[in-house]
Amino acid sequence: MRGALASPPFRRLLGGWTIGNLADSALYLTLGVWAKDLSGSSSAAGLVFLALAAPVVLFPLIGLLADRVNRKPLLIWANLAGAGVATTLLAVQSAGQLWLLYGVAFAYGALGLVNSAAQTGLVRDMLPARHLDTANGLLATIDQGLRVLSPVVGSALYAAWGGSALALGVAACLALTALVLLTLRVRESAPEPRPPGQGWWQETAAGLTHLRGVPLLWRMVMVSAAAFGVVGVFDTSLFELVDKGLGMDAAFFGVLMAIQGAGSVLGGLTAAPVLRRLGPAATVATGLALLGAVGVAMAADFAGVPLLPVAVTALFAAGVAIPWLMVAMVTTRQRLTPSRLQGRAAAAANVATTLPQMASIAAGAALVAVVDYRWLMITAGAILIGCALTLTTPSTRNLAGPAPGPLEDETTDDPSTVRS
Repeated sequence: MRGALASPPFRRLLGGWTIGNLADSALYLTLGVWAKDLSGSSSAAGLVFLALAAPVVLFPLIGLLADRVNRKPLLIWANLAGAGVATTLLAVQSAGQLWLLYGVAFAYGALGLVNSAAQTGLVRDMLPARHLDTANGLLATIDQGLRVLSPVVGSALYAAWGGSALALGVAACLALTALVLLTLRVRESAPEPRPPGQGWWQETAAGLTHLRGVPLLWRMVMVSAAAFGVVGVFDTSLFELVDKGLGMDAAFFGVLMAIQGAGSVLGGLTAAPVLRRLGPAATVATGLALLGAVGVAMAADFAGVPLLPVAVTALFAAGVAIPWLMVAMVTTRQRLTPSRLQGRAAAAANVATTLPQMASIAAGAALVAVVDYRWLMITAGAILIGCALTLTTPSTRNLAGPAPGPLEDETTDDPSTVRS
């Protein structure tokens, strides 16, 4: 971790991002609780999460924006806009204003994508390629740690003082994040002008074109897209595991998520060393194989094995696997992508994995009503293990080489860059 933390700009970015992420994590869960309280409907609460995820269809345009403007000002304005959006929650008082909750959720989801696209390029600009793995490991560790803590903070604010306190707390955090980013000194790569003769679609799709042109990246993205096409099945099946498998109240789901979050903190701390030892394809394969084994393990009671200790161990292992998978994907993409394609490449990779995951969540919600959750988990686990095996073939291992020379050694000292 020392390599990335030796950079003052990265430390400043990490501090601001941590404050903003605290607000993000607190808001996400509590919006659903708020919708449930106002309407009494679980479906109304579920629509909040759909609204948060829906802006992924805009990600290609957001990626293009992040590649065409200076990223530091974009991050500042995005956080200030998020603070403004959060304050509109002060107007929500009754079920008749649920539309405002959904509008805030949609806007907040879109602003989160702006932050993601801009930050991935900014991190690439401020750090040499050899430190990107430790930087992404730190970001993953803090992200997962806050996922354990922040929902408790958000729920406590909401329970004690209502939605208005939550809105003001989130707005204050995002305004503070913008203030920290304002003091950030980083030499950015210059925004890329629109290439002459290139159409809007060609510009927007440049990230996808780049991914397809780098065999290792393309193989990892396609295999991950197939894997995420079944990962969503776990989301619904876990509720069935808690209810029918463990015989617990639904609230026990939160305990299992906290255990997974603890595993993810460990995964974030170990992701960089694992990536350096195994290489990108093998690290992604290991993460997918672990998730697959978790799915199979959730059917332990088929074999008469006590389910509770298996479920706890398996979810901790799943928590470890997720940062390994994500850090390997993000770091490899950053290393093998020019700076001013970072936003569009991130958008293409994220859309390729998020859309299948959303579809699998919907499919899982339908299937769990007619199929034993254990069979769903075993099937999803087997598919994940199969995806992992496709990344361990000799042809894939031969793709795993260092980034091309100019990218691997790229620094931010080029005279074409600008300081902001």
